[in-house]
Amino acid sequence: QVQLVESGGGLVQAGGSLRLSCAASGGTFTYYAMGWFRRAPGKEREFVAAISWSGGSIYYADSVKGRFTISRDNAESTVDLHMNNLAPEDTAVYYCGIRRGPPTDAVDDYDYWGQGTQVTVSS
Repeated sequence: QVQLVESGGGLVQAGGSLRLSCAASGGTFTYYAMGWFRRAPGKEREFVAAISWSGGSIYYADSVKGRFTISRDNAESTVDLHMNNLAPEDTAVYYCGIRRGPPTDAVDDYDYWGQGTQVTVSS
């Protein structure tokens, strides 16, 4: 069965950086898009970034443009999220999702999810 495992979360000061990684297993992920979403305390899960299987299509939420970078390694079935200039409002549980087809920003479009990794940014 398909499994996604996130890693790399932690506590960081405002202005700092973190790299999240997500490893997919249990399937063949050709033509699958991968995305990162997050859920802050008391809020709904929201889109952060997504990337197509080829890497040719990448999308970011406006709130993270210019600060976050998504990348993937199809040989390893991994997707990374490099987060720079972190702010307290980036504090959330970050989830990796995967879907067959093009990347989207809709939670319901994704077929599989990881358990999430906590990112806490202190001011």
